[in-house]
Amino acid sequence: MKIEIYNEDIRHTDIVNSVGWIGNNELYSCGDDQKILQWSGEGEFINEAPNGILDLNDQTTKSINSSLNKLSSISKQKSNTNLKKKVYFTSIQWFPIKGKAGTEIYAISSTDGNFYLCSKNGRVEKMVEAHYGALLSMKWNYDGSALATAGEDGQLKIWSRSGMLRSVLIQLSNPIYSISWSPDNDKLIMTNEKNLLIKPLQPSQKHIQWKAHDGVVLSIEWCSVNNLIISGGEDKKYKVWDSYGRQIYSSGFNDQVITSVSWSPSGEMFAVGSFNSIRVCDKLGWSYGLAQPNSGSILDIAWTPDSTQFACAGGNGAVCFGFITERRMEWKNYEIIIPEQTKIIVHDILTGTKEQLDFRDHVIKASIRFGYLIVATSSQCYIYSEKNWNTPSIIDLSNNGRVVVIQQSQNYFSIVDNLTGIQVYNYEGRHQSSPKYQGLRPEFVTSQTFSLSDDTIAIIDKTDEKSIIIFETSTGRLINKEPLRHHQEILEIGLNLHESSYQRQLVIIDKNRDMYITPINKSLFKKLGSMVDSLLWNDESNTLAAIMDGKFVVWYYPNVVFVDEEITHLTRFEKEGVNVGKNAQLIKFIGSEATIRKSDGSLIILSDVSPYPALLHELVKKKQWEEAIRLCRFAKLEVLWACLAAMAVAGHDLNTAEVAYALINEVVKVEYICYIKEIPTVEGRNAEFALLRHQPYEAEKILLSASLKFRAIKMWIDLYNWDRALDIAVKYKTNVDTVLYLRSQYLEKCKKKETNKRFLQYANQVQYNPETVLKKIEQEMEREKGINKPVAAN
Repeated sequence: MKIEIYNEDIRHTDIVNSVGWIGNNELYSCGDDQKILQWSGEGEFINEAPNGILDLNDQTTKSINSSLNKLSSISKQKSNTNLKKKVYFTSIQWFPIKGKAGTEIYAISSTDGNFYLCSKNGRVEKMVEAHYGALLSMKWNYDGSALATAGEDGQLKIWSRSGMLRSVLIQLSNPIYSISWSPDNDKLIMTNEKNLLIKPLQPSQKHIQWKAHDGVVLSIEWCSVNNLIISGGEDKKYKVWDSYGRQIYSSGFNDQVITSVSWSPSGEMFAVGSFNSIRVCDKLGWSYGLAQPNSGSILDIAWTPDSTQFACAGGNGAVCFGFITERRMEWKNYEIIIPEQTKIIVHDILTGTKEQLDFRDHVIKASIRFGYLIVATSSQCYIYSEKNWNTPSIIDLSNNGRVVVIQQSQNYFSIVDNLTGIQVYNYEGRHQSSPKYQGLRPEFVTSQTFSLSDDTIAIIDKTDEKSIIIFETSTGRLINKEPLRHHQEILEIGLNLHESSYQRQLVIIDKNRDMYITPINKSLFKKLGSMVDSLLWNDESNTLAAIMDGKFVVWYYPNVVFVDEEITHLTRFEKEGVNVGKNAQLIKFIGSEATIRKSDGSLIILSDVSPYPALLHELVKKKQWEEAIRLCRFAKLEVLWACLAAMAVAGHDLNTAEVAYALINEVVKVEYICYIKEIPTVEGRNAEFALLRHQPYEAEKILLSASLKFRAIKMWIDLYNWDRALDIAVKYKTNVDTVLYLRSQYLEKCKKKETNKRFLQYANQVQYNPETVLKKIEQEMEREKGINKPVAAN
């Protein structure tokens, strides 16, 4: 990835303090020359924008002069009325309106402590006296319902959309140079000398403050997508923080003071400005590239909404435009390169051939998986097949929207547009569904918070980040009436790709960096690991990889936690001798090869993942148990036998499970499987399988639905849950005497007396004969044996 600066036109005659985009194609800049200039998206100067603020101040000056002249005539004194009030602009902020290309209203701040609400045609709608001294920073919140301002007087104020004062949030003894809203619009972060301070809007909530730099902090920004904070200061460093003030990255010393920082709207990268220097970095801090325009100190950086280019405000009067080139991505034998904004090169490294794809608009996002390349521009979506790079299917996108996420599965792909939301298509370009729910904010959706499979869509609810909403891919309907709920906020999710819908599973990482897995049809979260930085399902098999505690770990059969949690450690592979460090990210996991990007940006390719589990998954999926046993005997790997044991239990194949458990030395479970074989009914065996999976209530449900009430009662007695056994006996009015008799026998062996009030009550009410009870038990066992016997033909 590289940065290309394609315009350094000096049109301002003094310092440029701020720049702001309207959509992707129009930029406004303002500076100390009291001018507001208009630019095209290609960096061409259009004209000087109408500036009603100067006219307003001219009128104010005339009014002051007129008043002074009257006073002078009364006192018969000469007065110098040659006053000229100068307004120096410090920031320009366009009002965020969802659903339009741009907005017709902007707020502009000045050194006189005022801010002005202006229309696009230059008319001043309102002037607000906000601060004593210069107004240094100003930001709209993300829905445009409030405006925050901060200045030299150390005050941070919140204003309504119309410019009415709502509150003075804080009063500091130092000037506040920069402010930024939190993603939920509930908090603000601000500079305080060398410190950063997060202040909630609610007075009852405590603020957070920490020392961030060794010099004065000049610029900060809080990303609305990934919830990370960047800061830059006079100590010549830029740093990345999480929302709790914990440092994620700190740069080395730069040549000059860091004067500006800015997140791209996608949250994937950020820009850092200094004297004659602009650097674009990954969200974890490592640098993509550096450009050195002739601009002086870069005082402000603004990204286009599609994150493809940015503009910089230069200290020498220059307005610089830059865009990201040489973006790359890979899938199997294909390398995708975006050398220019309207061009893509597809390189097949096996054959050495290259295909050049040209587009009429800027390429915003691209994704290649499962043999298809999806390219989203500002107006269209192109679907290319690896079999034909010449004639793509084309989908027209919403006007003025931008694609924020592309997700692919084997048969479908999804585009998330900041205006129209989630759209699902097949690879022929046919629209399938548009999942929606109340509170959906598509502009904040990322590839970490959204996951797609052939039958299921999962998305983290932005209004309640402990919840995950599940949709059906083909129809867009909700699968569950209630969302899946976790006990902590969820940061990242991922659906497995190679299971049927009733076996679909979801893996999450919560804010404690713990990883859990759950089926999609109910909230049954099982923990897989802790200190997890990244996760990724394999593209070709149902295996899961993660970066856990700085190590590369693979779960060859993640479903084992729902089948036999005690052998989970045997089904896991951990790469020895490789420590990828903190904050590493999994980029690809295809077949037996995984690609990891370390926190410094370097790539590690690991090919030590065994190919046998993927083959085992295919054989078990086809119910070819004998072939699966032969594969395990050939490979002679304990991890493979452990996976087969769990798969056989899940598939209710007793013979295979017995062999597999024997070869991993699980003697107790081998004996238990032999016991299960002797059970005469299918339902009884299924119930024992449920017990093997530590699901007694599931076993009870199976038995009661098959009218095996006695076996259900006996099961709870064997588990020493006497109360539940008595509940079933009383509810179905059967075998109450049996429960009481077996309870009395148990207490007699333990040499204890009955203290349970319920058993004492029923013991007084129900009279039983031990011989009769034993005979009844034998009759129940005989009746069960006869359930599955075939009926003799006449």
